Amino acid sequence: MRQQTHPSKVWFITGAARGIGLSLARQALARGDAVAATSRTLASLNQAFGDSSDRLLALEVDLVNEASVQAAIDKTVATFGRIDCVVNNAGYGQQGSVEALSDAELRRQFDVNVFAPLHVLRHALPHLRAQRSGHVFNVASIVGFQGGYAGWGSYVASKFALAGLTETLAAELAELNIKATVVYPGPVRTGFLSKDTLVVAGRSIADYTEAQASLDLHLNGLDGKQAGDPEKVAALILHAAAVSEPPVHLFAGKIANTLAEQKMQAVQQDLQAWRGASDATDFTE
Repeated sequence: MRQQTHPSKVWFITGAARGIGLSLARQALARGDAVAATSRTLASLNQAFGDSSDRLLALEVDLVNEASVQAAIDKTVATFGRIDCVVNNAGYGQQGSVEALSDAELRRQFDVNVFAPLHVLRHALPHLRAQRSGHVFNVASIVGFQGGYAGWGSYVASKFALAGLTETLAAELAELNIKATVVYPGPVRTGFLSKDTLVVAGRSIADYTEAQASLDLHLNGLDGKQAGDPEKVAALILHAAAVSEPPVHLFAGKIANTLAEQKMQAVQQDLQAWRGASDATDFTE
């Protein structure tokens, strides 16, 4: 067995059968860490990881079902004794103009992308709090920081929610020696944009030509050509988990960095242009 140069960690990773979650789980296992890997089906995990390992706990979990999530957390702690890193990675993209999206479509998006991570946190945090240690990674998207994309309102809103939640977590958990990081990947080559994964609203409105153009571009022009390498994004998360002062905001990829800079510049311009009028809304006495 190769010599470990770092203490091993126990990871709880959702959406671990593909994409960033799979890359992260494999790399953590290769380092000698233990991983509780969740997916909607055990078959997908068995296919992804192959032979079983005493450091891999494959868990079939319905993340929108709180009881299913609680059982998975409990089994992880019973198996490995603790949890060090929680990675809320599972989620999906939905395309459709805000006007066209149904209530059911919007709620499903938030159930999976926001409320499911909250289920995980609600049941994992008591263990991290008791340990007075741990690190939460919430995998958002660059669109959770810069959201100006026609036709992606539900996905953008869900990722903004996850990002804001992480900022609050960082403030709440600091006194408990628990870290919180929101990860903002740019476009990553994970199959996220494939016709089998991306959900398109059942209704479309012809007047929203920009939304349709964006859908066509992502399905036909970008799928399989994204700049981001999931292996390198996973390595970035591992790096952030290993440092004493990890970032709250972790951008992944050149495109993410560029878009974040553009967003900050645009906000600064709006702030300065309206500063006088904004300041004037305070009471004067």
